[in-house]
Amino acid sequence: MFTGLVEEVGRMKNVYRQGEAMMLTIGASIVTQGAALGDSISVNGVCLTVTSFDRASFTADVMPETYRMSTLHMLKPGDPINLERAMTVGSRFGGHIVQGHIDGTGKVTSRTVDANAVVFRIEAKSGDLTRYIIPKGSITIDGISLTVVEADGDGFSVSIIPHTLAETALAHRQPGDNVNLETDIIGKYVDHLLHYRNAEKSAAAPSSGISTEYLSRHGFI
Repeated sequence: MFTGLVEEVGRMKNVYRQGEAMMLTIGASIVTQGAALGDSISVNGVCLTVTSFDRASFTADVMPETYRMSTLHMLKPGDPINLERAMTVGSRFGGHIVQGHIDGTGKVTSRTVDANAVVFRIEAKSGDLTRYIIPKGSITIDGISLTVVEADGDGFSVSIIPHTLAETALAHRQPGDNVNLETDIIGKYVDHLLHYRNAEKSAAAPSSGISTEYLSRHGFI
């Protein structure tokens, strides 16, 4: 579990690929402090497991499902990466509930200056994601907890304060770049439960014994 508050911008050191399987070595100094094998670290919003580490870097495996669902397969040596360690019990909850389970990707379509902020417009690559993205709701972009400014059927926009831009890899994102998206977990669960309940009601509804043809002929449907 994460909060979407980036602790450190690391750098990709090495990418080893074998088909859709990957092994990443990421240069970092903060998130490796007190690290242990098996720890979870958010890498551009993707929850990965530490398989080896030292004071200056750590290594993690990427399985094919993650390869296909995220932008990790686009990474190359030298790329900046948003990093966050899993939250601890009792720590401040500064962002929102972030699982590190990417729902899909989006593309930056515009980047404009608005006084002291920078507004990013993101187009979701899957239309299914937009139903969970609402104005003033929470969205995670490359592991960063952000607030949605506007949303429509194609995508959404977020406004970035100078501190967030300076302290994350979002500073390097330009129109045409792809980003990882994780929508609000609460919205996804509510949507799923409502869908499941409606499906149960439909399956359990007793038959009236009256044919659809009869109801139609008499103007009931």
